[in-house]
Amino acid sequence: MLENGKPELLVPAGSLEVLKVAVLYGADAVYIGGDLYGLRAKAKNFSGEEMKEGIAFAHKYGKRVFVTANITAHNRDLEGVRKYFLELKEIGPDALIISDPGVFSIAQEVCPEIEVHISTQSNNVNYATYQFWHKLGVKRVVSARELSIDEIREIRQNIPDDLEIESFVHGAMCISYSGRCLLSNYFTGRDANLGACTHPCRWKYYIVEENRPGEYLPIEENERGTYIFNSKDLCMIGHIPDLVNAGIDSFKIEGRMKTALYVADVARTYRQAIDDYFTSPELYESRKEYYMQEISKCTYRQYTTGFYYGPTTHESQIYDNNTYVKGYIYLGIVQEVDGDGYAALEQRNKFCVGDTVEIMKPDGENLPVTVEKMLDEKGRDIGSCPHPQQKIKVLFSEAPEAMDIIRIQNID
Repeated sequence: MLENGKPELLVPAGSLEVLKVAVLYGADAVYIGGDLYGLRAKAKNFSGEEMKEGIAFAHKYGKRVFVTANITAHNRDLEGVRKYFLELKEIGPDALIISDPGVFSIAQEVCPEIEVHISTQSNNVNYATYQFWHKLGVKRVVSARELSIDEIREIRQNIPDDLEIESFVHGAMCISYSGRCLLSNYFTGRDANLGACTHPCRWKYYIVEENRPGEYLPIEENERGTYIFNSKDLCMIGHIPDLVNAGIDSFKIEGRMKTALYVADVARTYRQAIDDYFTSPELYESRKEYYMQEISKCTYRQYTTGFYYGPTTHESQIYDNNTYVKGYIYLGIVQEVDGDGYAALEQRNKFCVGDTVEIMKPDGENLPVTVEKMLDEKGRDIGSCPHPQQKIKVLFSEAPEAMDIIRIQNID
């Protein structure tokens, strides 16, 4: 819990750019991964120098940065973990997120001054587990996604006041218990527990009868389809009072591989919801529809409340497809605005002169504007920007500010 009595809003970042977005759009803390030993090997992740810059940027705004080191370590990993923690000792993150007891013991030995948080990968489902970690000096334990509100409340009632509970409140759900999945390693040789998951839970599956090789039969639980492992995304923005009353200290957003638009949208909307609730529960209740509308403008897979209100059912799954819903399309982040009002950005999706787009601001404002002119890197007029990561300058009908996000409604 923060000093102001509110729960911490903990937001993911897969790059330095996204870390800055998370800080400016409402996060109280950001969790990131280095080049090694986190569970998102496909994310861009942070070099040592980027970590230093990101931590300095966050601290400037009074925010904290946590570094993941939550792999299930093999013998071959241990010496590298030691060297990595020596580097982190010099960089100075606010906490390490760890799941493996061996990795934890190395952290205690090498950098005892850095706070340790126990990852959800450790299957933290009861108060005795929380008490165990507290006796070893742990500051925070991340609850398993499989816990209900009532179970978390009971944990809170049976652990020391200074031991924090962190719980996922938004983002992708995993088919396997607390994310300990073996499917990716089995099918592709890429180990989910070493950060290289290929997300086979989103694939479509068939069965083959022993005496009919090559004859593939669809797996159908009912007429809806065959994506039997494909969970909806967790979303608890409509249940802030229950999360607060359960005693959760940190509301965690999933998504270290998500875009800046996703992080900005989710962080900003949860920031508004938390602040509104602590201003007035009635204000929060009156704005629930707005929160859901806003949170649905990012990319998601429909929403569920996961395990918070009891065991999941078929209603938590998406059987007919494995695609995302895209309310808005990410166009880019404004890097700077020159004296003539042109906004410099690196294009992330194509848009054209004449389009109506939206400027998304950290303070909650969404400003519809028209694209009036567009220049390429050489200052030449262009009608559109079709090339990914093309560096352009854009004149909008109203000038944005640095770190504003440009997005356009998806009309497909």
